[in-house]
Amino acid sequence: MKDDRPGIAGHVRRHLDHLVLPVGALATARQRLSSLGFTVASDALHPFGTENACVFLADKTYLEPLAIAQREDGEAAALQGNAFVARDLAYRFRRGQDGFSALVFSTDDAVADHARFQDHGLSGGNILEFSRPMKRPDGEDAIGQFRLAFASDLRAPDMFCFTCQRVQPLPADRTALETHANGVTGIRQVILSEPNPTDFQYFLQEVVDERETEAHSFGMDIPAANAHISVLNEAGMRGFLGVEEPLTERGLRARAIVFTVGNIAATEALLAANATDHVKRDGRLIVPPAPGQGAIFVFGE
Repeated sequence: MKDDRPGIAGHVRRHLDHLVLPVGALATARQRLSSLGFTVASDALHPFGTENACVFLADKTYLEPLAIAQREDGEAAALQGNAFVARDLAYRFRRGQDGFSALVFSTDDAVADHARFQDHGLSGGNILEFSRPMKRPDGEDAIGQFRLAFASDLRAPDMFCFTCQRVQPLPADRTALETHANGVTGIRQVILSEPNPTDFQYFLQEVVDERETEAHSFGMDIPAANAHISVLNEAGMRGFLGVEEPLTERGLRARAIVFTVGNIAATEALLAANATDHVKRDGRLIVPPAPGQGAIFVFGE
């Protein structure tokens, strides 16, 4: 996936593609996300026991609320080496049914990514190739085919990354699904936490394929092609998000998603009308996690 600016010594920033949000049930996620003003797509079943109901954004990123549809199928797939399901089941075992488990970047060559992750000691498992039926906008059936390459760090058991290649993408007009009552148009920033953020600088640089990193007293930022990946320490989580809980555990954890909206006043009015708990901080609206929404959501112009 090419960036518009020149790369640094052959490195080209990856585009953030989507974020994986484990949920206990898609119905709960649909209710919660709808109350936050998001348009939620129809439920879709994977061939390995999981299912999703995605939120597509106008900047071509999306959220993937992920639930277990058939536990037996998922456990069997994990035993057969399906890293996607294995990591999802492990996350739920450690963190519960609702959370934020993975960052996904787009790619044109998952095979090359897999080789690169292996060369750098960051492979998170075997390449996963799968296809599943999907509905076209005209109602006709079609098949989507995908290839995933996984990256992980053993020091961070509660978060992983992968690149996603759409081997057989489906032409689709998602304009209606990309229009949201809360005014969200895209993802501006993804926030992770870790007591000593720079311990994971190398891992994230390889995943994003970007060497430029800004370190500061609250953590560090690595720019993807279309969003910033930030890792905050305890002071950063408190200062930027108002999170008072101490970071007593080591390891990266995905914590928050910062969305861009067109009119923050309109977004605030919608949250108030739906009696959604939120805090206004430095001109942004911060919504704490809840069942069906495993991450902190931040809305800002």
